[in-house]
Amino acid sequence: MKPSKQKYLYITLTLLLSFIFLFLSIQPSNNRNWTKDQTLLSYADVQETKTTIYNIRNFTYLNTSDYDIAYYNQTYFLSELDSLWFLVEPFSTSKSFAHTLLSFGFNTLNNSNKTHYLAISVEIRKEQGESFSAVKGLFKRYELMYVIGDENDLIKLRSNYRNDTVYLYKIKTEKETMQKVFLSMLERANELKEHPEFYNSLTNTCTTNIVSHVNHIKPDRVPFSFKVLLPAYSDKLAYDLGIIDTNRSFEDTREFYKINDRANRYPESYHFSQKIRA
Repeated sequence: MKPSKQKYLYITLTLLLSFIFLFLSIQPSNNRNWTKDQTLLSYADVQETKTTIYNIRNFTYLNTSDYDIAYYNQTYFLSELDSLWFLVEPFSTSKSFAHTLLSFGFNTLNNSNKTHYLAISVEIRKEQGESFSAVKGLFKRYELMYVIGDENDLIKLRSNYRNDTVYLYKIKTEKETMQKVFLSMLERANELKEHPEFYNSLTNTCTTNIVSHVNHIKPDRVPFSFKVLLPAYSDKLAYDLGIIDTNRSFEDTREFYKINDRANRYPESYHFSQKIRA
């Protein structure tokens, strides 16, 4: 090998090894200059029959960047959990990517006559000035967080203020499975509060985490599929696996569970969550 080529090879290897070392040395943190909507982490005190959740997000929006910050704490009894819902929000900028989350319905909460819905959304935790990039998400650019929030915040933000198409599917499963998935997600939120992790656009996303929770309860319930990596197709996967509660065709199921018209018709309703499911 000529000296010039050998020198070039050494320089290349040195730069490559330096990059790998620097990349591996980057550690996640819960102490950064976070955006206002992601400053607080939700966490839970899990007991045998009930759980108290702290920092449940419930913002009131004027638009996507102007909102009143509000949180509340709430105790939930596992026996009152009686429905599970899967939300898919396809991105307007891509036919393949989407955000997904789960929402849990609790009946007779606080002796009221309406079901209370609690949404859990796995998201990147943005620093001031950051925005999501799938490419950056491959390179330890964002931490991961579990946002636990009221549907008046987490769903209305998407349907009424981002004006994205939103599908909210009822899931067909046993009550015991709902409870286990719920507790599994709370435990994960608690873990991330103490031990932060990096988001990864392929392996540690909103949808891969949901699948992980489901498969932890029921092994191999959701097999590996490109529709998990490209979550705009995740509702079709759930439909094919018989997870969505429906006897309609997939096209009719999508239309039936699309909530945008109802969400925009009843944005200020006290029964917003019930109206979008009418």
